[in-house]
Amino acid sequence: MANPGYTRSYPPFSKGGRGDLAGAGCGDGGGNPPQPPFEKGGRRVRHLIDLLLLGLLAGCGGDSVKPPNNGEPAPAFQAQTLVGGQVKIPADLNGKVVAIRFWADWCPYCRKEMAELQPVYARLHERGMEILAVNVAQDRDTARRFIEPLGIRYPVLLDPEGATARAYGVNALPITWLLDRHGVVRGKIVGEATAEVFEQQVVKLLDGR
Repeated sequence: MANPGYTRSYPPFSKGGRGDLAGAGCGDGGGNPPQPPFEKGGRRVRHLIDLLLLGLLAGCGGDSVKPPNNGEPAPAFQAQTLVGGQVKIPADLNGKVVAIRFWADWCPYCRKEMAELQPVYARLHERGMEILAVNVAQDRDTARRFIEPLGIRYPVLLDPEGATARAYGVNALPITWLLDRHGVVRGKIVGEATAEVFEQQVVKLLDGR
């Protein structure tokens, strides 16, 4: 039975499932998979390579790394921002409702969804809501090329080694964790979500519901 307060939207990726890999070893992580000799196959091949990387990230933590349950404190982490600063979560955002969104440039739903959340951010930021867009296992330049055309104003964080993604049990993209003002997990949106669904969940937390 799903935990109460969790919201599921569309299934991640495709009907093929979650992108897990069986029997894959764990490497050093970080950066993007090498392009040559894969460039000849186009972006589809690169996306498949990145999917394999995400499967590796999901498996590297072993059985001891499990995603936080509803009502548990969110895993703490420190990350660099796309513009060069650093943030500590949840310490730096104490008293705010926080949406932690994991994404990558190959994610088929992320571009549209991330752009559509900007107006929600503009409306609710002053009420105490923060969105953190965490790029999973890609380098700064790749993340910047994806983000700049979107015109979003909420912070973009880098997770080049995938450590934060592993701590949150990420094995599909996009996925969003919702934290209350005390840094406690209060919801999760798996897969693509409309701006309306996202706003409804955040407003409930802002209102203390």
